[in-house]
Amino acid sequence: MLEEAVELTTDSRADDEALVRALRAGDEEAFIALVRRYDAMMVRVALGHVRTQAVAEEVVQETWCAVLAGIDRFEGRAALKTWIMRILVNRAKTRGQREARCVPFSSLGGIDDDDGPAVDPDRFLPADHPRYPNHWAAAPATWSQLPDERLLAAETQDRIRAAIASLPVRQQTVISLRDVEGWSPEEVCELLELSEGNQRVLLHRARSHVRAELERYLCDESEVAA
Repeated sequence: MLEEAVELTTDSRADDEALVRALRAGDEEAFIALVRRYDAMMVRVALGHVRTQAVAEEVVQETWCAVLAGIDRFEGRAALKTWIMRILVNRAKTRGQREARCVPFSSLGGIDDDDGPAVDPDRFLPADHPRYPNHWAAAPATWSQLPDERLLAAETQDRIRAAIASLPVRQQTVISLRDVEGWSPEEVCELLELSEGNQRVLLHRARSHVRAELERYLCDESEVAA
């Protein structure tokens, strides 16, 4: 059944339709392939709403059970992964509320309350500067001269993951879906019920924070090396 279903390399409509047929027919290989594709992403997103890794994994397991139980009712109006992620987010929100650790995604404060300025205001020249009002006083560091091995090192990747984990829930979820999982802006807006503008602001704030943390780390390391 999986052979006629699809090779799991794209998220096309044909892929979804074949996977749904396989799941409805009880194809275990199709289900295992689907879990491999999305399980890690689901845990990361769940962690934005619940307290611990163990609870996040429980939520993911509950989601997979709900997917199997509800696959016959899947109508294909949204992409399969969006449908799965909606189930996950709803369950993670419910568990998080029960833990008194989070509130519904749409109620986590206004965009302007997420994390203050996206970039430290001290990095810009004052508005009354005679030549360059509001321009960069301390421009972002460039890492073009750093070796790829340094940027791809395990410790650097750990710093990036830690920076993402420290973000407010809304920012963390958006940057995880966009930059880690490769979702399109439209998919993120649909899943999280965000306007295009809100999604852009959240992503910008998240990226700015992660870049600042990475910049501090790489600059500190450079100074030590020097």
